[in-house]
Amino acid sequence: MRKYCLSFVLAALAAPLAAQDTASPSENSILVTAQRSGAPMWTIDTDTGAIILVGEIRAVPEATPWRPDRLEEAVGESQRVILRSRPKFSPGDFFRVMFRAGRFLKLPDKTVAGDYLDAEQRARLAALEAKYDKDYDRSSFLITAFNLLARQLDFDDDTLDDATEVVEESAEDADVEIIRPPRFRGEDLLDSLSEADPRTQIPCLEAAMTAAEAGPEIIEARGNAWRRFDIPGVMQNPLEVALGSCWPWADPQLGEEIRGIWVESITQAMGEDGVSVAVVPLRVLAEPEGVLDMLEGEGAIIMGPDWRSE
Repeated sequence: MRKYCLSFVLAALAAPLAAQDTASPSENSILVTAQRSGAPMWTIDTDTGAIILVGEIRAVPEATPWRPDRLEEAVGESQRVILRSRPKFSPGDFFRVMFRAGRFLKLPDKTVAGDYLDAEQRARLAALEAKYDKDYDRSSFLITAFNLLARQLDFDDDTLDDATEVVEESAEDADVEIIRPPRFRGEDLLDSLSEADPRTQIPCLEAAMTAAEAGPEIIEARGNAWRRFDIPGVMQNPLEVALGSCWPWADPQLGEEIRGIWVESITQAMGEDGVSVAVVPLRVLAEPEGVLDMLEGEGAIIMGPDWRSE
């Protein structure tokens, strides 16, 4: 699988805090500089500083006109950054992959796609098989979805650095504190994936088929909506819908746990002095009952683009 398969972005939420009447000049300067990058972001004033939440999408197209150097400059003036954690894999996990590869790659017990899909779903998959000269009949639905998105749609080719990569490099260069939440064990991730019922992955497959059917135009459209701060436009883009409909985000237990880790990380940062920059998956921030909704429900005053669909 490619880099996005097991990559996790972990950060964002806060307890109710009273907003400051005015921010210090240094905080204003950091915010203005960060906003000039062109990445969508939200700010929340705290009693002792501010939190900047940068809404990240993976695989920003090269054609998307944003200024990561401005974000780098802002990070260099901040007190800390919060970034996603990397899964923790042990040598034993690699043996698990070797011995259980069939459970990740294939449908179980020699079943085929038609054993799980209805007639319309199977017909759509057959049309894509013919278009790309591929046989997906025995492949797990997750692997088929990743193939449609990454190999056929090529959504992660010709891309710029993600916001996480930009912020991490800048923080290291400026010796700014980097906070990473606790990491998931590779064993837990692999168990979650290998034990999943194929039927739970059908929404992922359907969303990936919709994105593939829509064609490569949706890649640039997603990047442009992100740059224009059209958050509903990003969230409703077929590619973003597909990425958010697949493992690990769509796994009920694992997805909820990931979001909980974001909540805890930012809650802790809200009590620190100065400015914290958190790079958070846009889908986690802006989804219904997501981080921004939760923050607002707790009474936080959130400044930034509208994230709700009409």
